[in-house]
Amino acid sequence: MKKIKLDIVGLSYSQTQSGAYALVLGEVSGRRRLPIIIGSFEAQAIAIEIEKMTPSRPLTHDLFKSLGQAFNITVQEIIIYNLVDGIFYSKLVCFDGKKTVEIDARTSDAIAVSVRFDCPIYTYEFILSTAGIVIEGNDFVYLENINETSEEKTPSTPSGSFTSLSDDELKTRLQQALSEEAYEKAAKIRDELNKRKAS
Repeated sequence: MKKIKLDIVGLSYSQTQSGAYALVLGEVSGRRRLPIIIGSFEAQAIAIEIEKMTPSRPLTHDLFKSLGQAFNITVQEIIIYNLVDGIFYSKLVCFDGKKTVEIDARTSDAIAVSVRFDCPIYTYEFILSTAGIVIEGNDFVYLENINETSEEKTPSTPSGSFTSLSDDELKTRLQQALSEEAYEKAAKIRDELNKRKAS
């Protein structure tokens, strides 16, 4: 399968989920975005490294990097290789100079490690097709409806009441959430649409 390279394009505090953050990965050569909800510890670990801050004591991911360097192990790449029931699965591709080993990891941990080793992040087309969101010009459009646009403005809906909305209303709300950069809300709407499509 062909790998698609991703970059970190955003990290913001979740407005709907206490203690959670929305990590947004962007397709390097395209307009798709992949929002992933992560915990506060992993968000902090990613942000500290991106901002080149040095904590007074090493974080777990810093320890992992030091351990790898001490034994001449490098992380060559991160691959987000599967998506099951809304959960992303990732692996670290490591190399010790002689052999390559793949190590399973939570996606948030894998990305925290990737920023420390300065290695690329990849995923596959089927994951971007399922969970990705397309940015079309200045508008945000649900992935499977790139040619559809909506001028309708609808009031915001509490995250728990998405089930009562029609598919078209959900797609409109998704566009609105994305335009407001409310990625965690957009992810919930996307999941509701995917659930309906699967049933």
